[in-house]
Amino acid sequence: SEIPASYMLYDNYPNPFNPSTNIRIQMSKSGFVSMKVYDITGKEVAVLVNQELNAGVYNVDFNASNLSSGTYFYSMETEGFRDVKKMVIVK
Repeated sequence: SEIPASYMLYDNYPNPFNPSTNIRIQMSKSGFVSMKVYDITGKEVAVLVNQELNAGVYNVDFNASNLSSGTYFYSMETEGFRDVKKMVIVK
């Protein structure tokens, strides 16, 4: 119910993981949010969020059971903010 003071993309938990993980994000303003997952070559492999969200804190679940072991990157992008983090899938 409290509006965060800034945008934030947190580290996923657990990391490394198999087969699912949770990514926490916070938004200080309402707006369109895009969250995507990329493989080590930069190829987009999943879209986690692609919609308008209100200001607040969110937990995004990611199930990677269809992906192979390895290093992946996830990004959050909204107006005026972009961040990228690394995660590892171990099967």
